[in-house]
Amino acid sequence: MTIHWCGTGLSSGPGLRRLLTNGHKVVVWNRTVEKARETVGDLTQDIRAFSLEALTAALQPGDIAISMLPVDQHVNIAKACLVRGANFVSSSYISPEMRALETEFKAKGLVSVNEVGLDPGIDHLMAHDLVGRYKTSAAYHPDNVISFTSYCGGVPKIPNPFKYKFSWAPVGVLKALRSPSRSLRDFKELKAARPWDAITAYDAPLPSPESFEVYPNRDSYPFMEDYRFDKNWKVRDFVRGTIRLNGWAEAWAPVFREIETLSGPSGDTRLAEMAAEFLKENSYAPGEPDRVVLFVSLKAERDGKPVFNETWCMDAWGDEHGTAMGRLVSVPVSIAVETVQRGEFSAGVHAAPHDAKTLTSWLGQIKGLVQYMERVAQV
Repeated sequence: MTIHWCGTGLSSGPGLRRLLTNGHKVVVWNRTVEKARETVGDLTQDIRAFSLEALTAALQPGDIAISMLPVDQHVNIAKACLVRGANFVSSSYISPEMRALETEFKAKGLVSVNEVGLDPGIDHLMAHDLVGRYKTSAAYHPDNVISFTSYCGGVPKIPNPFKYKFSWAPVGVLKALRSPSRSLRDFKELKAARPWDAITAYDAPLPSPESFEVYPNRDSYPFMEDYRFDKNWKVRDFVRGTIRLNGWAEAWAPVFREIETLSGPSGDTRLAEMAAEFLKENSYAPGEPDRVVLFVSLKAERDGKPVFNETWCMDAWGDEHGTAMGRLVSVPVSIAVETVQRGEFSAGVHAAPHDAKTLTSWLGQIKGLVQYMERVAQV
């Protein structure tokens, strides 16, 4: 069984290096071979120029292809896996086009595992853990009122005037700001055309209390079912969102104003120009630590009083082993690859696992990647 790792960008290195160090047979694919050599050339010489045609020809039955390439590449690589009898893994959200391949993956006894990075990924694991704990707790009651929040973000460890530095593709960051969101707030649907329309304050339950700015991300509603919420639960709040340093909204106000005016191909061109400018001005210096924070909370109330209130808190920053973002996106991907190798996923299209045994294993391994990660009870 050969692992085909496609893409060696900002968030790929640690997971790829982990698989190579663990002795797996890995072929590394990247658009620029020289850049891939800079990342893993000390561990392998099996580095090839990526093209879909070359990858497809190299795939053998039982292999695993990992796409750490831009999102628009995932479905084509997954389809190549189906043709060649291989399995697929990515850190990205399951798109409708990927979901549409479910029947074919099942019919061929193959797996497509997605949403196993940081967000989506580690946040899913934490959410599944909290829901499972709540369902088996003495506090569980169908009449309880439920509130769920999940906030994740990469922020500078050393704040800068822009209140942000780029630890992944700047164009992706800017495009995300053009996306609408849907979440549940106080039993009501909250729709926001742009993130800056729904920014609120968030006090994180860290050992040293810290406040942030947060906003909802994408469509939160489908994740109630994904996280195994009972359809009859009385859910007051359900928000999956992004976290930023205080002052971010003010620092980015000119960016928001310009993004609001952009559309079509010319808008995409301008976004690319802005991304290049921002990356030059707000990238991490060599050895400068980035930071990743993640808070996933589940609270149940009865008669207005909390009866269950737990939060997974994670705070990680870059060190001599690399960036926190790179570790927390790519190492869980590598863990997923090993889980596929062991045959622990059933055939079909999957997001991050939810069974207790796998959760315990994965969360335990992830805890070793960060400086702080605890499940905090607040009742």
